[in-house]
Amino acid sequence: MVSACAAVALTTTTSMPIMPRALRCRDLLLTVAVNAVSAPPATFFYGGQAVIEGVLMRGRDRYAVAARRPDGEIAVCTDVLRSRVYTANVWRRPFLRGVAGLYETIHLGMRALQWSALVQLGQDAEIGEGALRGAMIASLVFALALFIGAPLLLGGLLHHGASQSINAVLIEGVIRAAILVAYLLLIGLIPNVRRLFQYHGAEHMAINALESGDAIDVMHVRARSRLHPRCGTGFLVVVAFVSIVVFAPLGLLPTAIRLVCQIVLVPVVAAVSYEIIRALVRIRNTLPGRILLAPVLGTQLLSTRRPGDPQIEVAIAALDAARAGDTVVFEASGTR
Repeated sequence: MVSACAAVALTTTTSMPIMPRALRCRDLLLTVAVNAVSAPPATFFYGGQAVIEGVLMRGRDRYAVAARRPDGEIAVCTDVLRSRVYTANVWRRPFLRGVAGLYETIHLGMRALQWSALVQLGQDAEIGEGALRGAMIASLVFALALFIGAPLLLGGLLHHGASQSINAVLIEGVIRAAILVAYLLLIGLIPNVRRLFQYHGAEHMAINALESGDAIDVMHVRARSRLHPRCGTGFLVVVAFVSIVVFAPLGLLPTAIRLVCQIVLVPVVAAVSYEIIRALVRIRNTLPGRILLAPVLGTQLLSTRRPGDPQIEVAIAALDAARAGDTVVFEASGTR
C-alpha cells in the first residue's frame, strides 16, 4: 500500500547540518526501538502508538498520524486500510487476530514513523522505506535478543548451568519480566524518550475519553487516565507469563534448539496473550478483573508520562482523523 503521505525515496538533503540530522536519526531509532517492544496489538477498538512528536491512531477502516511541526503547527496524514489483514474477516477470528496485530504493529508503525520523521526534517528531506525497514528489523532483532536470548542465557547461569530443565524456563520468565521493567526504567531517563512517553500517555487519555463517552476536547481528555488495559506495555506483561507456560515443554531441549523454537513460537505467545488481554478487558470492572489487570496497568506507569496540552492536541487530531468518514487520502496542517 502506497499513500500520498508515505511514499518517499532513499535520499536525504545535503544542505541539512550534520548534527541536527544525526539527532533526528537517533530519535527515529529510539522510537522504533520503543515501539518494537511495546506497541499494542491490533483490535477493532481504536488504538495507536506514539511516534516522533506525534501519535498514530488506527480506526475501523483507516489510520491517521498527527505530528507537531517544529514551527508549532499540527500536520495530519491519513489513509485507508486496504490490506486483507485489515479487511478480511478471517483475521478477526480468535488467535488469528493476535497474529494480525503483529503485522499491523510493524506495517503501520513503520509508515507512521517514516512520515513523522519527515514532518520534523522538513519537506526537503526524504527517508527511504529501505532505511526505515532496516531500522525496524534491527530493533526487532534487538528485542528478540533482549527478551528471548538474554533470559535464556541468564536462566542457565542462575540454574547452575543446567539450562535443560523446566525450572530454567520458570527462571527465564522471571528474568524476562525483570528485563522489561529495567529496560523501561533506563530508557525513561532519556529526555526524548520521556517526551515520546508523553505522547503515549496522550494517546491513552484520548482513547479513554472516547470509550467513556466524553467529548473529545482538551478539557475532557486532560481529565482521563494515562493508563489503558489494551496498552502494548501491559500486553508484554501478559506475554512474560504466557511464555512461561508455552515455553515450559521446551525446557528439556538443548539451548540452541530451544532458542530457535522460542523465536518460532513468538506468534503463538502473542496470539494467546492477545486473547487473555481481551478477556481481562471484558471483566475490568469486576474485583477479579481489577486484581488481574493491576500489573498490566502498573507497568504503564513506566512507559507513559502525563502529557501537556500540546501533546493532547496532537492525540485528538489523530483520533479525529481516524474517526472521519471521508475516505479520501489527505495531508493537512494547521494550528489547534
